[in-house]
Amino acid sequence: MASEADSPKRPPRTSVWLEGKPATRPRRTDRGERGERGGLADPTPTPTSASTPAPALTTGEAAKGATPKAGAEQPPLLDRDRITTVSVRLLDAEGSAKFSMRRLAAELGVTAMSLYWYVDTKDDLLELALDAVFGEVRVPELTDETADWRDQLRELAVSYRSLLVRHPWVSPLIGKYLNIGPSSRAFSSAVLAVMGRTGLAPHGRMGAVSAVFQFVYGFGTIEGHFVQRCVEAGLTQDEYHRHAMGSIHEQPDVKRAFENAEELMEARGGETVEEMRERDFTFALDLMIAGIEAMRERG
Repeated sequence: MASEADSPKRPPRTSVWLEGKPATRPRRTDRGERGERGGLADPTPTPTSASTPAPALTTGEAAKGATPKAGAEQPPLLDRDRITTVSVRLLDAEGSAKFSMRRLAAELGVTAMSLYWYVDTKDDLLELALDAVFGEVRVPELTDETADWRDQLRELAVSYRSLLVRHPWVSPLIGKYLNIGPSSRAFSSAVLAVMGRTGLAPHGRMGAVSAVFQFVYGFGTIEGHFVQRCVEAGLTQDEYHRHAMGSIHEQPDVKRAFENAEELMEARGGETVEEMRERDFTFALDLMIAGIEAMRERG
């Protein structure tokens, strides 16, 4: 008798972009789940842009009642772009922990099962949403041969940081999925193209990419979590900072550990938390660029 270890194992799923359903899927009509001739009805795409930041979440996009009355306006037909756009909106409003096919279906005003015409799993939706927001990253004009690579690298880094702050749910998903959708590929291609203009030897370019963009990832992730925490507390960033520092000063042992940090915070200048953080980011990015220049000169 064959043991469980001898049975063939199903290989792990790689990516919605490699193994998922095609972007365009037929959708059944409401009449008996089939069209008038018993076939499948063609979908009517809704003109949406998955890469455009979605408006604030409301109480429900299409349904305040599960069963619409006769003659009532029906929710528009689904397409993958619309599903992705609403997924991003939900993730921004509620985070990935509360995201589910059932919650998304309720927001769209459809049954959860209808979503499976377009995606296989919730992971597919998260991967689609991840690529959609990567479409927000500003990619520099790469055909301009007179452009300074330093400015282009800064533009990519600043835009990537902004993405991570606007969408705090993105950070953990970047390492979870392959992230090889069209928007993500465009971002990666731009990064490699700009790094190719630095003059660094080919063997050092990926290390430079890691140094810059893993720094940005960490900075943007922490900043995004801090901003989210302030919003949840109902405080501005400066109010939250003052409250936290006040609590620290009440504990002598903790206060002593922060004395050097407070001196450095005063030395860097800035009237607000955002100004201080902006100076830190700009200076750190300049250090990265100076390091690339120094390594290029070393050959």
